[in-house]
Amino acid sequence: MLDIKSLRENPEAAKTKWASRGLDVDVEALLAKDVRRREIITELEQLQHTRKASSKEIGMKKKAGEDATEAMAAVRAIGDQISALEKEKAEVNEALDLELLSLPNFPHDSVPVGHSEADNPVIRTWGQPVEMDFEPKAHWELAEALGIFEFERAAAISGAGFSCLTGAAARLSRGLISFMLDLHITEHGYTEVQVPLLVNDDAMTGTGQLPKFAEELYRVPEDNLWLIPTAEVPVTNLYRDHIFDADDLPMSLTAHTPCFRREAGAAGKMTRGMNRLHQFDKVEMVKFVKPADSYAELEKLTGHAEAVLQKLGLHYRVITLCTGDVGFSSAKTYDIELWAPGQQAWLEVSSCSNFEDFQARRAKIRYRNEQGKPVMVHTLNGSGVALPRLLVAILEQGQQADGSIVIPEVLRPYMGGMEKIG
Repeated sequence: MLDIKSLRENPEAAKTKWASRGLDVDVEALLAKDVRRREIITELEQLQHTRKASSKEIGMKKKAGEDATEAMAAVRAIGDQISALEKEKAEVNEALDLELLSLPNFPHDSVPVGHSEADNPVIRTWGQPVEMDFEPKAHWELAEALGIFEFERAAAISGAGFSCLTGAAARLSRGLISFMLDLHITEHGYTEVQVPLLVNDDAMTGTGQLPKFAEELYRVPEDNLWLIPTAEVPVTNLYRDHIFDADDLPMSLTAHTPCFRREAGAAGKMTRGMNRLHQFDKVEMVKFVKPADSYAELEKLTGHAEAVLQKLGLHYRVITLCTGDVGFSSAKTYDIELWAPGQQAWLEVSSCSNFEDFQARRAKIRYRNEQGKPVMVHTLNGSGVALPRLLVAILEQGQQADGSIVIPEVLRPYMGGMEKIG
């Protein structure tokens, strides 16, 4: 959620920022609601002061034995005015807050201007494509031959967009989760947390999923709860309505959770095999930091996600999302994409974002600065990393001519010493 003060101070800059995202926002209409809200507050204060003075006058008249009928009628009239203004204030507040909650964050000045993912610049690559003297297969072909994925049986239980891993694939998935958590805890300084998978409206609103993205989420209406689309939601909201001490920051948390996404409107977008699922596992990294440190922390966060892939020996690239592709809540995002040789495609496996104070303002997450004043923290998060496409890359980059899969060396202790799946 954006600070209305920044819109008042520089409405043209706000228009320009939103225009770079492809949005034409009527900032004047938005500020007119803000003006009316402040007018109402002023009117209410004046009426309440008048009513207080009039009530005091009524008391004095009664004490003196004078007729206070006219003064009492005037106080009742003031009360009616106050009630009407309170109602209008609530309506204006609701409309203004809903509009502010529906507007995306401002892109940081360093974010490249562009219209779509085609305009996202590659800023670095790591490793080289695996040389193969045979035609590489897609992961679904490899998995079918090895008998380690059960897409049809999963579909019979839950429908399309769900998976079932068996045998070595299930063990590999479990091993990857443990490997990533161990890495982030022991080498990167994160604290592991286990969090709820069902959250309330406030939690979804705090991180920016509501109200805009309700159709992309799974909801449990009987309990008015939502299945989490990412651990970012419960982990960030652990500190909703909280004020940190300055010494608490930066705070770095990591969590493994299943994630649930309806993927509304995703038909045809690389949906085969493990590329896009309604339920998947992910290890998430979340940071609470001082504003002055947030962009340095974004680089660290991205490096922590990259470290996972480097230790696995996987070829990847990092791109910066342009203004037309950056996420709703983000001020700046790096995407990390793994190469899938069997599909001849780059697959996103991690997004690392700085939200600045956008989420903190919605969730009221603050810290006491050097003057002891509560001010908004900056929040960051990144996938560290998501499982399905990581499995895809391990299978497709690690495939051998005989159809077996070489297991990355760092994972072998988690696989009982197994070197290959085959």
